[in-house]
Amino acid sequence: MGVLADAWTWLATGSNWAGESGVWHRLGEHVYVSGVALGLACAIALPLALWLGHIGKGGALAVNLSNVGRAIPVFAVLALLMLTPLRTAGQTPTVIALVLFAIPPVLTNAYVGMREVDRAVVEAARGMGMSGRQVFLRVELPLAHPLVMTGVRSAAVQVVATATIASMVGQGGLGRIITAGFNTLNTPQVVAGALLAAVLALLVEAVLVVADRLLDPRRRVAAARRATS
Repeated sequence: MGVLADAWTWLATGSNWAGESGVWHRLGEHVYVSGVALGLACAIALPLALWLGHIGKGGALAVNLSNVGRAIPVFAVLALLMLTPLRTAGQTPTVIALVLFAIPPVLTNAYVGMREVDRAVVEAARGMGMSGRQVFLRVELPLAHPLVMTGVRSAAVQVVATATIASMVGQGGLGRIITAGFNTLNTPQVVAGALLAAVLALLVEAVLVVADRLLDPRRRVAAARRATS
């Protein structure tokens, strides 16, 4: 408990939160990089996965190719990017590495979610005269929503947690607090930085769980039925 108490003391010290090396600045960097990376990963993976899941073609190949990225260490990608001209482009190397890391869970879950929609339900919707667009928006997407959001949540938590390694190549984020603690043999600072990263990941998970429940189309349909009954 001594180390945790010392870490709490470090966190309770106001000077550790101020300035470019302070917690607030590093937290802002971490949230920005993680948010941009997750947003880009979703913008790339979701449309592709949902479309492939809808037409039922080429999805297995896309998923297998994306999963190859799981075998490539993020730190290796980041280190290689730091050897290119991108090293002078701010947080761009970190964003690129995290995007590549976040695409597989988003793409895989979204595709699987679409393909696991009961085909009988889809055919029934088509038999009622729904167009392909209507089937996609009103039937497939709502039913695939839980798995789609599971992939997004998984990617978000992984990105937030993994972004800490960016500090090992001089990039920003909460990892800089941890590496600074290692460099100065300041164990309470190391623990404090790790706790901040862990709490941030848990908060992101909690926020996305709430957002998932609020945005779930099945929940809105059920609420509308209760209101009209």
